[in-house]
Amino acid sequence: MRLLLVRHAETAETGTKLTGRLGGIPLSKAGREAAEAAAGALAGTKPVEIITSPVERCRETAAAISRPHRLTPKQHKAFAEVDYGSWSGRRLSELRRLAAWRELMAAPSRFRFPAGESLEEVRQRSVSATEAMAGRIDGTVILVTHADVIRCLVCHYLGMPLDLLHRLHVAPTALSEIVLTKGSVLVPVVNQRITVT
Repeated sequence: MRLLLVRHAETAETGTKLTGRLGGIPLSKAGREAAEAAAGALAGTKPVEIITSPVERCRETAAAISRPHRLTPKQHKAFAEVDYGSWSGRRLSELRRLAAWRELMAAPSRFRFPAGESLEEVRQRSVSATEAMAGRIDGTVILVTHADVIRCLVCHYLGMPLDLLHRLHVAPTALSEIVLTKGSVLVPVVNQRITVT
């Protein structure tokens, strides 16, 4: 299976708030344009399935990407955003001042978001779902999901410790690729930018 990982396009809160799983936050105008650019860039990929996180910004991005392929995106909760618990909706500038933020940056593998989940749990659920897909699909799958989910998957398939997760940058609508075959894993692309023309 060739898995093309696409981070959702921008919302008005991208980069300023930890939106998490909160609803009612659609793509911004720039985000909608970026989603259309991603659709154009991926038009020749011939996916057999398009999978999306159930979160609104991913569903909107996946809808744009799916149109050239005439596929209906399938929602999969294993690829949902991290449950950031009580941090959801808070400003990143505020969170970065917390001692707990420094703990998250120093040892993400041992950190649990207050009243939420851990990144290790995110890694487990996303890898388990990816392995299940690889067991049944022989072809290209486009997965529209979130930066931390993509980081967890890339860390896992590169054999990187989860504590190095924050060394990976995943920009909105950037493309990463993981190729899974029997006895073989390749990660040929990480954070390839798709530009809006």
